[in-house]
Amino acid sequence: MTAERKPMTLPRLAQMHAGGEKIAMLTCYDAAFASLLDEAGVDILLIGDSLGNVLQGRGSTAPVSLEDMVYHTLCVSRGHRWAWIVADLPFDSYHVSKEEAWKSAAALVKAGAHMVKLEGGGWTTETVRFLSERGIPVCVHLGFTPQTVNALGGFKVQGRDEESAARIKRESQEAVEAGAAMLLYEMVPAALAAEITAASPVPVIGIGAGVGCSGQVLVLHDMLNITPGRKPRFVKNFMAGQDSVLAAVKAYVDEVKAGTFPVDAVHGF
Repeated sequence: MTAERKPMTLPRLAQMHAGGEKIAMLTCYDAAFASLLDEAGVDILLIGDSLGNVLQGRGSTAPVSLEDMVYHTLCVSRGHRWAWIVADLPFDSYHVSKEEAWKSAAALVKAGAHMVKLEGGGWTTETVRFLSERGIPVCVHLGFTPQTVNALGGFKVQGRDEESAARIKRESQEAVEAGAAMLLYEMVPAALAAEITAASPVPVIGIGAGVGCSGQVLVLHDMLNITPGRKPRFVKNFMAGQDSVLAAVKAYVDEVKAGTFPVDAVHGF
């Protein structure tokens, strides 16, 4: 990428969604990878609480603290130049009150985040409104929500039946009406995600939610085939056939932009 590339903005992301230009997003946890992902043309860097799994070796994202998220957001913000930065609000940092959520979100913004992401619909609506009205852009994560994996009964696709699909649609609309500037769907049937995306006024990012979303995200360590063990169905090894990490990330960006990744029959539900 050239030095003439302009920093990503929220209006630009909205234009990409409206114009059908795919958005490439990857998780990122440090300055070195932030610089590399920027060079490769990644539009959005997500400081995900997935760092609990891939960096800390934990079995879930729940133990990740706000202090962990602030530290890694600071690292990413020091290395990036152009991409939009989204940081996860970790478990137990926004659940008690809107005011608690504000303090947590403000800490991430002060560390360099442009947007915060929280999990769940319905009960989060007023928190989304509270944050967005005060100038903090919010992404709402729906479908499979890793922070509440125990309540969901494990790693299960959400929205397969009529009732749960209707709930995802309703919670999506409520989130957008409350001011959410982006939605993220995880492990949602491709047809459902495509239907909602087509009518959505804001970008919809998918992970295991089909090619019909506005854009895609993967965990960096998964798509580079670093994560040990079995990978989720929606992951593709982009290191295969590449001679460098930079080339692998560029291949991911190219395939997302071209709409050739994901392939619904292979990576979707």
